[in-house]
Amino acid sequence: MDKKQLHRELQFKAMRSSGAGGQHVNKVSSKVELTFNISESEGLSDREKGRIFLKLQSRLTNDGTLVLQCDEARSQHRNKDLVVKRFFDILKNALVVPKKRKPTKPTKSSKEKRLKSKKITAEKKAARKKPDLGK
Repeated sequence: MDKKQLHRELQFKAMRSSGAGGQHVNKVSSKVELTFNISESEGLSDREKGRIFLKLQSRLTNDGTLVLQCDEARSQHRNKDLVVKRFFDILKNALVVPKKRKPTKPTKSSKEKRLKSKKITAEKKAARKKPDLGK
């Protein structure tokens, strides 16, 4: 993953934020939308692209574009920084390969502990029964 190349491939669009805010929000385009086409990217290897498509499948458009928006801050520049940071965090998390699980057997002490707790529970339930007065 070449961060500088990816940063060059990002496309930004500024738009007006929604919601309350008075006159300022109606005349200033502070919301930033980031678009990134994964399939046409030169900063990612084919293996990385495949992994990203697999992990971010629900967040991608039909043509394989990732779209992120940010309107948290009142400044367009701050929103741009926030959305770029969020983009790289998402990519980094998508590229993490989980460790393969090694199956293990329960230890002797854990087996004994389980059996002991089962026995205690069984004794509790047996104590709740009505006594057999010997017919």
